[in-house]
Amino acid sequence: MSTTRVLIVDDDVPTRIGLRSILDAERGLDVVGEAADGGEACNLVDSLEPDVVLMDVRMRPMDGITATRNITTETHSAERPRVIVLTTFEHDEYVFGALRAGASGFLLKRTPPEQLVDAIRIVADGEALLTPQATRRLVADFAKQNGPAARDAMDWLTPREREVLVLVARGLSNREIASSLTVSLETIKTHVKRIFTKIGVHDRAQAVIAAYESRLVEPTS
Repeated sequence: MSTTRVLIVDDDVPTRIGLRSILDAERGLDVVGEAADGGEACNLVDSLEPDVVLMDVRMRPMDGITATRNITTETHSAERPRVIVLTTFEHDEYVFGALRAGASGFLLKRTPPEQLVDAIRIVADGEALLTPQATRRLVADFAKQNGPAARDAMDWLTPREREVLVLVARGLSNREIASSLTVSLETIKTHVKRIFTKIGVHDRAQAVIAAYESRLVEPTS
């Protein structure tokens, strides 16, 4: 089993201690560092090169949204780490901001330890959207409040790519989409990569946001 390197970012010391104790007990997970705010996290990402960052959003002086944007766009390491946002409240505008900034998904801080561990492993393997139902509801609600975005990017998609993106936005995995459309998994992976390129996103979380904001998928659907 390969080792997944994890950086914990939270301004609450007991929370960091609790998260570390959970992860230290798991094979294949290595907590390589801790940070108390977003600025410290950005510095540690370059030096420690974690695979996954557990990121609180409400911190000072640099919040988790700004840190997430920096980590997912400006990191100097060979491969940018994935960011999982940790939040106390499911319906949190900070979380939506972090997802737009490049986070791969979010988890509630009260998430059971086994689900937290599973989430880290899923994200480390390249899957992007955690707790699809909750994430999808959050994205839909805030996208609706922010009003429709320009549809220009969606005009570049083929009908099949639009169909795939709708299924991504509904929370289906590549394997589930392949089964639904009766095509190979590799075909779906190719479609997803092309969708990301055409609409200018880098993972599934941002693709879902784009689908809702462009009204390709309606919040009530």
